[in-house]
Amino acid sequence: MLIYKIFRRPEWDAFKAAGRTLGAPVDLADGFIHFSTAQQVVETAAKHFTGQSDLVLVAFSSDALGAALKWEVSRGGALFPHLYRPLELAEVVWDKSLPLGAAGHIFPEDLL
Repeated sequence: MLIYKIFRRPEWDAFKAAGRTLGAPVDLADGFIHFSTAQQVVETAAKHFTGQSDLVLVAFSSDALGAALKWEVSRGGALFPHLYRPLELAEVVWDKSLPLGAAGHIFPEDLL
């Protein structure tokens, strides 16, 4: 299954340059890298990235992330994927710009 991480453009650029990341400031503070499923990512964008443009939506295979990926109860009692190790650029399945439209972020049609 694909899971998703939203990066601000500078975070994404730093990840690409370094080849690995420990995540965004919120990830560093929490001690793990936050992901969302396809069913969760729109709400994640609305809750944590409201009004922000120049974002990048990045897809990863949950199976490829191995045993360091844990499914834990979070927002609303739902299980969210959390990664307890650095994320490698080679693990990216795809990345797409996540533009901001008048009604919020515009997600790829095949995601929704």
